[in-house]
Amino acid sequence: MEKIFIKDLRKGNEVLGEFMILKNLFKEIEYIGVILGDKTGDIKAKIKYTGVDLNVGDVINVKGTSLDNLLQIDEYTKVESFDLYEFLPSINRPIEDIMKEITDLSNEEFKDIQVKTLNDYFFKDKDFVDKFKKGIGGVSQHHNYLGGLAEHTLNSMYIAKNLSYRYNLAHKEIAILGAKLHDIGKVYEYYTDGPFSVTTQGDMEGHIVIGIGLLEKALSKEDIYSEEFKMRIKSCIIQHHGKVEFGSPKVPKTEEAYVVHFADYVDAMMNKIQQVRENSQSPGWSEFDRRLGTRLYL
Repeated sequence: MEKIFIKDLRKGNEVLGEFMILKNLFKEIEYIGVILGDKTGDIKAKIKYTGVDLNVGDVINVKGTSLDNLLQIDEYTKVESFDLYEFLPSINRPIEDIMKEITDLSNEEFKDIQVKTLNDYFFKDKDFVDKFKKGIGGVSQHHNYLGGLAEHTLNSMYIAKNLSYRYNLAHKEIAILGAKLHDIGKVYEYYTDGPFSVTTQGDMEGHIVIGIGLLEKALSKEDIYSEEFKMRIKSCIIQHHGKVEFGSPKVPKTEEAYVVHFADYVDAMMNKIQQVRENSQSPGWSEFDRRLGTRLYL
């Protein structure tokens, strides 16, 4: 039987395939209730308990039937080796293409030794880059898929570059580097090796505080950084949410901090609009979106 994806399930389908457990719902003597997912979506499932315990993040090979918005599973086995990208939402283009664009834009714009050295501290660190490539923009907000952090970073850099040149900023390189680094804390704020969740560190600190910690450590490794450079690049991270009520410790205080804030905000909102459009069934009014605070006429 050919593998079937969740988005293609129809009532009465016989189902044979692999799915990830995204959430446990209930456990009875004979049955377990879970949310199962693959890269195309998720669905509730009722599983006949066979004595093999199941945990969030486990992948199981199942045999069952698709009912009304429910999978009835009669047999299952755990899968020990699997490709994470088959079971979690991911970016729809090769991540290496995005990383190349980020690198090309950086090489084109970064000339100052302070900017280049700080950039290299992060983006020549293989461990950091590997985490960055799997990073997400959020669990349920914008860019909430594997590779979303890199995509958001690239888009923010392009917007920051255009604003910097259009309005002739005095510190263009810092604005573009600030856009590149503004969300580095999300590498540690979110767990992405299974169903997306907020880490303990992320819950306790948030990505702005985490990002400043990473930045302070990087700046302490070299004695080439001026006090003004350190102040300006830190402000881009600290102030990028724009308003205190949006989680920003301070409102923007420099031109480049404003540019990073606007770049972040525009790309986050446009990504959400794209998701609303893609999830709408037909032209006309979309469903109400809490993040946008409105419906969209498509």
